[in-house]
Amino acid sequence: MPLAVEQIRRMRGGAQSHLMRCADDSYYVVKFRNNPQGGRILANELLGTRLAARMGLSTPSVAVVEVREDLIEGTEELVMQLGRGRARCEAGLAFGSRYPGSPAETEVYDFLPDEQLRETENLGDFCGMLVFDKWTCNTNGRQAIFFRSPEQPCYRAQMIDQGFCFNAGEWNFPDAPLRGLYARHRVYQSVRGLDSFEPWLTRVETKIGEAALDDAAKEIPPEWYGSDIDALMQLLEHLLRRRKLVRDLIVSAWKSSAQPFPNWK
Repeated sequence: MPLAVEQIRRMRGGAQSHLMRCADDSYYVVKFRNNPQGGRILANELLGTRLAARMGLSTPSVAVVEVREDLIEGTEELVMQLGRGRARCEAGLAFGSRYPGSPAETEVYDFLPDEQLRETENLGDFCGMLVFDKWTCNTNGRQAIFFRSPEQPCYRAQMIDQGFCFNAGEWNFPDAPLRGLYARHRVYQSVRGLDSFEPWLTRVETKIGEAALDDAAKEIPPEWYGSDIDALMQLLEHLLRRRKLVRDLIVSAWKSSAQPFPNWK
């Protein structure tokens, strides 16, 4: 388990995460249990990212990160802004999404100009992530970062922020055609039909079963979901049943007024 030893900077976003250095000199974007979006966001992040990685998608390495009380007490910036007041970040087990390299050496952006976006080496992963987001009912737009090290000619996309899968803290599935789409629809220009979402559709339908869900769920600290094991089991059961709905949900997105797949024939 990584041990956080230094706060680097506050990150953007509603969960008020922090970039932190750990004892092994790796860097993680850390979300705390008392974030304004609720503790279940951490459970969603861990479960969702594990499942997306099992589908073969480009996601960060994730971990349960230990943040000790003395680090929080000695770091003025480790606070949550809550309405008109603020509170210290909660010590204990937090969610960590590994930063791609060293912040001083790796270029990381959440937006690329069109030319560089088209040249992103794994642009097809956006189709795979839509399969994932429809399956898990991500009620936020798809979030991604783009990074490269000095020796890389092209950027690589990494799919981040699974906190609003399962409708955030609600753990239900209010499907809608435009949910889960990446805002810049040009990443879907290669889509010609449902076959463009392979092999990810088949992987969800046939390769991710009860055992895979249970393995991922066992990693989640119970305090992240209030130790409500019944709610967690119901969530996993819903995910199993929803595997057969994903194709229809993608077709609904295609037929929507937003027309995210202009080359679908």
